[in-house]
Amino acid sequence: MKFQFDAELDYQREAIDAVTDLFEGQEICSTNFTVAPLKDDPQMGLSLGQSSGDLGMGNRLRLLDEDLLENLQAIQLRNGLAPASELASRDFTVEMETGTGKTYVYLRTLFELNQRYGFTKFIIVVPSVAIKEGVYKSLQMTEPHFKGLYDNTPFDYFVYDSQKLGQVRNFATSDTIQIMVINIDAFRKSFDDPDKADKANIIHRPHDRMTGNKPIEFIQATHPVVIIDEPQSVANTEKSREAIAQLNPLCTLRYSATHLDKHHMVYRLDSIDAYERKLVKQIEVTGVEVRDSHNKAYIKLLQTDNRNSPIRAQVEIDALQKGLVKRKKKWVRSGEDLLDTTGGRTVYDGYIVDDIYCEPDNEYISFTSKPEVIRRGEVIGQVNEDEYKRLQIRKTIEEHLDKELQLTPMGIKVLSLFFHRSRGQLPRLRRRWRATARQVRAYVRGRVYPRRAVAEVSIAFRRSGYRDRGTRRS
Repeated sequence: MKFQFDAELDYQREAIDAVTDLFEGQEICSTNFTVAPLKDDPQMGLSLGQSSGDLGMGNRLRLLDEDLLENLQAIQLRNGLAPASELASRDFTVEMETGTGKTYVYLRTLFELNQRYGFTKFIIVVPSVAIKEGVYKSLQMTEPHFKGLYDNTPFDYFVYDSQKLGQVRNFATSDTIQIMVINIDAFRKSFDDPDKADKANIIHRPHDRMTGNKPIEFIQATHPVVIIDEPQSVANTEKSREAIAQLNPLCTLRYSATHLDKHHMVYRLDSIDAYERKLVKQIEVTGVEVRDSHNKAYIKLLQTDNRNSPIRAQVEIDALQKGLVKRKKKWVRSGEDLLDTTGGRTVYDGYIVDDIYCEPDNEYISFTSKPEVIRRGEVIGQVNEDEYKRLQIRKTIEEHLDKELQLTPMGIKVLSLFFHRSRGQLPRLRRRWRATARQVRAYVRGRVYPRRAVAEVSIAFRRSGYRDRGTRRS
């Protein structure tokens, strides 16, 4: 199967121009530097046979920061964005909704930057191996398309491999477009301490066959244009940001639908814009909200204080104020009755502060006629998290099956997703699946759903460890 790419989509052209116009006024130019020869090593792809140093080719920016700022402000005004008052860095942000061709946009932007300004060295930094492989596949798929658009301009692309350092040298010495795809984990670990040098990523280690140079030094000399795919996952720690800065980028272009830090936004196509321009289908979101959950005594210990007498503790409680229950922070002392502190709320009857213990890392409060002991940061009376998540799961499955009943005859497949923070949450998520299974089985029974939809739910239950013999099509 051969994919056809549309080169005339207006919103993609707008995103490309928003970046390329940043360098308006830049002349086509490059910079040269000497690259030390490599010793032959067939296992590392270094069998090059040079007897003397080669000439390296790098990007060169001749614009002043004042020129960049002027261009940036013009682009932001054109795209309805608040203009920047200063150029805090050479980081620029493009926000594009998922499904609108973000990868295609930044790949084509590279070719436009080469055509207009002569830039040839580009690095795409990704957060994971899966995205790295996806970007590489996109380069393979779009290669004929871009060669057709740009008069067969030669270009090379590769995935960084620490066992093939010859590719890094070729990246530095080639005078054609070079695109390196690299995972942030491949160059995040760097140590100045000689005793820890063997723990750094290979890209940061001096290499004998590179005449004692570090591979990253070849990259730094090229002043690459760095593209960060999903920066909220790539540049989310100080160490990661330092690693990106060590690439010595000419500029950094950040692409995502969900940015955390928005450095110099030049283009925005959010979910509402994408829907209004009919670029994506409508997404429906259902939430579970807890309201007026004040029928239990809610108490959270925030801190204790024994610097003055008497000893006191700061707690968070649900207090009655002007006829409404509001969550408040209060300082309490031993002997204080929370029934009075909360304005007479009867759920706090019997919660009279007894002991306030202030030993660091072991702070707690106890009560005269209640068994609870609350340690710092702990809470009682809160809605149970597992119950809350089970309600979310149940509601999602119910909505999924109802949508299947409505849309399957129209040939539309319904997709429901659960997002979790880490693999460590999977065991708990499976337990919530099992706890919800019987409730959903009762919901399914008595309703006529497509057999495939019910089968999908049953498969999900079985994968979670629950053998559901009762879920079936009615």
